Amino acid sequence: MKPAVLSPLTIASLREAYLIGDTSPLEVVNRIFDRLTVEEGAEAWILVREREAVLAEARRCVAQLADPAARAALPLLGIPFAVKDNIDVAGLPTTAACPEFAYVADADATVVERLRAAGAILIGKTNLDQFATGLVGTRSPYGAVKNPFNPAYMSGGSSSGSAAATARGWVAFALGTDTAGSGRVPAGACNLVGVKPSPGLVSSAGVVPACRSIDCVSVFAHTVEDGWAVLGVLAGEDARDPFSAPPPVLGPVTRTLRVGVPTVLEFHGDRLAEQAWHAALEVVAAEPGVVLVDIDLAPFHEVARLLYDGPWVAERRAAIEVFMDTHGDAMDATVRGIIARADGMSAVDAFRARYALEAQRRICRAELGKADLVLVPTAPTIHTHAAIAEAPVARNSELGYYTNFVNLLGMAALALPGPFRADGLPAGVTLLAAAGGDHRLAEFGRRVQSRLHGRLGLSSERPASRAAMLEPLPFAEPVVEVAVVGAHLSGLALNWQLVERGARLLETTRTAPCYRLHALPGTTPPKPGMVRVAEGGGALEVELWAMPLRNFGSFVAEIPAPLGIGTLSLADGREVKGFVCEAAAVPEAPDVTAFGGWRAYLTERDAATVSV
Repeated sequence: MKPAVLSPLTIASLREAYLIGDTSPLEVVNRIFDRLTVEEGAEAWILVREREAVLAEARRCVAQLADPAARAALPLLGIPFAVKDNIDVAGLPTTAACPEFAYVADADATVVERLRAAGAILIGKTNLDQFATGLVGTRSPYGAVKNPFNPAYMSGGSSSGSAAATARGWVAFALGTDTAGSGRVPAGACNLVGVKPSPGLVSSAGVVPACRSIDCVSVFAHTVEDGWAVLGVLAGEDARDPFSAPPPVLGPVTRTLRVGVPTVLEFHGDRLAEQAWHAALEVVAAEPGVVLVDIDLAPFHEVARLLYDGPWVAERRAAIEVFMDTHGDAMDATVRGIIARADGMSAVDAFRARYALEAQRRICRAELGKADLVLVPTAPTIHTHAAIAEAPVARNSELGYYTNFVNLLGMAALALPGPFRADGLPAGVTLLAAAGGDHRLAEFGRRVQSRLHGRLGLSSERPASRAAMLEPLPFAEPVVEVAVVGAHLSGLALNWQLVERGARLLETTRTAPCYRLHALPGTTPPKPGMVRVAEGGGALEVELWAMPLRNFGSFVAEIPAPLGIGTLSLADGREVKGFVCEAAAVPEAPDVTAFGGWRAYLTERDAATVSV
């Protein structure tokens, strides 16, 4: 009998199961709804869609899976997901965990619209700290969300329900939001990957704002690959969101990687959290090519203080101004008290805080320049519901020690599950990078997750190791197409010069039959020289890469004589930029045109060397 569903739900496993017929979206949806009626953790949801409406979407997905073109065009076809209930879904109420605030959305938020257009199936809307104000997951009239691993403990917030629903295997991924850590703290508490994009990379149109200028929609998933696949669907400029502005990308570092580690760490006396951190740090330090460098987080904490002690709290007031003025008594008392701090602030305070932020930004930028990325604990500790109830503001503040400064500085973050604590609770670490470093973080996360990440959700399954690099996100800036023929080919010695500049491989193709290829003597690493000839040429294999135009000049500057960049003719008539060689350099260089390309020549040469 075929299994009704794979557990835990991951995008990769569901895609494979759909393709080979081991299960179907219809079976998966039915299994999810069956589980939702019998398992604990219902407080993770504010609204679950009508079963028949979801099954109707699943049936359409079953039909589309039979069409190869639809499978290729819909990267999330049949994948179940949930969204935090401050994100609009057309025809459904948006509550932001405040029933008196609720309204029925006229349209999908941009992120929901893009996910549905990619074939994903929405199961429902999840619980949160009211108005996305909190890191604990307890500030909701719909109930405090319990940690899936131990119900006495917090799930983290404010995206509490999205994290819990994903960890329990009710959905393959879920959307949260993150202003001060709400997409990272719950990931750490629930053994998940939490993708916190660079501000501006993902649209917030159709999302109830917390701090509108720095809010980010985040992704909870079981693996880095799954989170990256969802981000690839979500990322991109959106005219509906005035803060939508994807930053220039920072490519992955493929050689020596400088990982910054804080010189001073805080765990609030939690020895188990500290032990879990050191276990994770050992894994990262043992990764080939990693060099640890010291980072002073003191200036970052100065930035963090501005978020709640400064006038950015006024953005929270602005988001719900009329409602708070007329229905303030309907709000959670702790949430209302936090937002009410704005009432004593002025425009003068706002400008002073802005000046303070810019001064600290320069210091933080210099500190970040010491490393390619930074590794921190996701949270310094994890609290019980009882401890939070005794001191709700103090316990919440402790959780933001490594998160509150990130969005104010425009940084990207990736939360990763780490080795479990000795008491069986999850513990996580977070990778941080400057704006645009999303791919850099994801690629390093992919490399280390199978050693850091012991379990997928509540299951005993381990994440599989993935050898292939993650594809860059769709470009949001001008690019130039460059044809490479030699040491810059995929997997060869100089390919890093493309990858680290954020280039994307477009295709493998051939030149027009008007080139000769020569093995240049004395070059390290070995390089070919390709020369255009009037007659007697061959069609040579090349790779075509798209590179951000802003990085093209530095790429060209690294090319040594007698090589250079010129205009190449491809077999299909296109003309692109690509490697050329001075004719004077090739008379004494062996002609290897007959091999049809540099890779084939190297393969033959290496085979001959082995046989000798």
